[in-house]
Amino acid sequence: MDLFSCSWAALRAAVDELAAEDWERPSGCAGWLVRDLVCHLVIDAQDVLITLVTPAEGEPTVDSVSYWKLVEPPTGADPLDALIPRLAAAYGEPRLLKFHFDDVGAAAGRAAELADPGVRVSTQDEVLTVGDYLSAYVMEWTLHHLDLIACLPSGAEPPVETLAAARASLERIAGASFPASFSDKDALLVGTGRRTPTDAEKAALGELAAKIPLVLG
Repeated sequence: MDLFSCSWAALRAAVDELAAEDWERPSGCAGWLVRDLVCHLVIDAQDVLITLVTPAEGEPTVDSVSYWKLVEPPTGADPLDALIPRLAAAYGEPRLLKFHFDDVGAAAGRAAELADPGVRVSTQDEVLTVGDYLSAYVMEWTLHHLDLIACLPSGAEPPVETLAAARASLERIAGASFPASFSDKDALLVGTGRRTPTDAEKAALGELAAKIPLVLG
C-alpha cells in the first residue's frame, strides 16, 4: 500500500513538473508522445477507481505478480492503443489534460489510501485482494514513470524503493534474477524491452537473454 502511494505520488509530481514543450516530446512507449502517455495514465487512474469499488466474492485467482500476463509487443493495431493519441489530441491544450489527470489522479490516490487491503476485488475477469492489486500497480507506475522521462534528461526518476520493488516483481515473472551488475532501472528497461541490451549486458544475462523482452499486459 505504501509503495503504491509512493510510486503514484512520484509519477503525479513528474507530470506536474512537465514544461509546455515536454508534452510533445516522445515518451518511452513506442508511438506515443508524452501527452499520449499522460492520457493513458488518466485511464489507468479510472481503472483503479473502478476496481476498488468492484467487490468480488470468490477466492483470489491471481496475486500481485501473476496479475501480469506476458503479451506480444504492441504493434499499434490494438484499438485502445490507437485511440489514446486521438483522445490526447482532443484535449487541445496540455493544461486541460493536466487538469483532468490531476483531478482523477488525486481521487485514485485517496481511494487507494482508504481501501482495505484484505478486501477482494475483481478486474479483467480475475479476483485478487486490494493489497495485491495496488502492489501490482507499483510496476505500472514505475515503468510509466520511466517512460515519461525517457526523453526528458532533467526529469526526476522514480523512487529507489519502487524501482527495487518493480525489479523484484519482474524477476518473479521471469523466474530468474537479473545480474547484480544491472541497476534496478536498467533491469526494468532491458527486461521489458524498453532498451536494447549492450553486448556486455547480453553476455551477463546468460540464459535470461532468451526470455526477454518481458512485455506485460
